[in-house]
Amino acid sequence: MSAAADDRAARGGPLLVACALRIEQVALRSAGRGSVRAADPVQAGAHTLLRTGMGPRAAERALRRALDRPGTERAAVLATGFCAGLVPGMSPGDLVVAAETRDPRGTVPCTGTALLAEALARAVPGRTVHTGPLTGSDHVVRGQERAHLRATGAVAVDMESAATLWTAVRGGDRPVAAVRVIVDAPEHELVRIGTVRGGISAFRVLRAVLPAFYEWHRSSLLPRR
Repeated sequence: MSAAADDRAARGGPLLVACALRIEQVALRSAGRGSVRAADPVQAGAHTLLRTGMGPRAAERALRRALDRPGTERAAVLATGFCAGLVPGMSPGDLVVAAETRDPRGTVPCTGTALLAEALARAVPGRTVHTGPLTGSDHVVRGQERAHLRATGAVAVDMESAATLWTAVRGGDRPVAAVRVIVDAPEHELVRIGTVRGGISAFRVLRAVLPAFYEWHRSSLLPRR
């Protein structure tokens, strides 16, 4: 590593990748070099993988504990996993890069959205990458509620990303992002969140995204203009 890269790493922080579900953890762990549980986050090679548990409260608690650990004070935080698409024409396996996350507490702008979308297009060629607002919910969204959320301008919804990024930025100035893989879409609605029959392709996509996350993290260490 060059002296300039060493200096950037010293000024920046590690990459913390947060997901909620065990199946998301399995996909990311099979692609990466290790995993940690929410109770004991430690550095695992190029990133820290934190499984928060399901729902916004669990995500907030787990991330707050993780950022209280030594060495994570300046960590870049990226929320990932599966989501429900809101836009007609979306399909399982499509990717969503959040331009911002939203929940009742407010909006969190994301860092390096365009670069991350480009990196994902290279990492998973042939998959559609959608960019736009990602909204939070405390329950699985179905039917007419999906249309109501779409009318707000959101392109997708999940239960943890907004809470994760809100907690991250309240803990300090740091790069934040959210990348979700669509497992549930308007024309491909799941019966329940644990059903992954229509999400096998989403699982495979999630296994392939880590190189894009690393590229985004490296870019976040560059001096901001």
